[in-house]
Amino acid sequence: MRTIRRALAWLWPLLLAASPAGACDSAGFAIAIDPGHTRANPGATSARGVPEVQFNAQLAEVVLRELRRAGFEQSFLTVEDQAPITLPERAARAEAQHARLFLSLHHDSVQPQYMSDWVYEGRAQRYSDRFSGYSLFVSAKNADEARSLRMAQLLGAEFRRRALAPTLHHAEPIAGENRPLVDPALGIYRFDDLVVLKRASMPAVLIEAGLIVNRADELQLDSASFRQTLAEAITAAARQFCDEAPAAPAGVAVRSKASSAARASPAAR
Repeated sequence: MRTIRRALAWLWPLLLAASPAGACDSAGFAIAIDPGHTRANPGATSARGVPEVQFNAQLAEVVLRELRRAGFEQSFLTVEDQAPITLPERAARAEAQHARLFLSLHHDSVQPQYMSDWVYEGRAQRYSDRFSGYSLFVSAKNADEARSLRMAQLLGAEFRRRALAPTLHHAEPIAGENRPLVDPALGIYRFDDLVVLKRASMPAVLIEAGLIVNRADELQLDSASFRQTLAEAITAAARQFCDEAPAAPAGVAVRSKASSAARASPAAR
């Protein structure tokens, strides 16, 4: 069965390419933007000592603004203000608000053996300039593996169109990495047991926007202009994905912002 599913995942883009694009009902196409990590679990630390969660939250706000500006009015954040939330709750909130797509936003690091010491503004920090670039992750355990892969392909194409390059270090056969590299040109990996991806009931992609432990990349990732570039790429990919998406299931109504907020309470495991 899994072999069939993977074959379909690769056939899906070809089938779509042979079919005319549909008209995207962006107003009714809810996209869950998931800013990775929390204040209590802040993720990686940048070369200059800034927690990853801060980068994730800032990028998520820009992406959400750009999506809504493009007509994706029902798009929402799974969590705000870096508040406590479990990984399953992130996926559950997306389902509760009838998201048609789940995008988890993160910023990347490297394995400890590649880190070096330096001093920034009088404080000892850790960095690695060895690797640079974005990466995209999908899970074969997601409810819609084929369309998750399709969204990752669209994202990778939009990133490359803007002269962004992927990092391939997650495929290195070492402890903590060794991820199957699905598409080297687009920077797409498979990571089947990423909880937010495998628990999502809709197509889902985890985006590592870049390496904050790389000193040059950190400065770029912390700039408003680069966040806008990423947001525009993500929005363009979402528009194409929406054009190709099947109609929403019967009985799923577009919810008002008030009713969406009311359904955003944490879900049980």
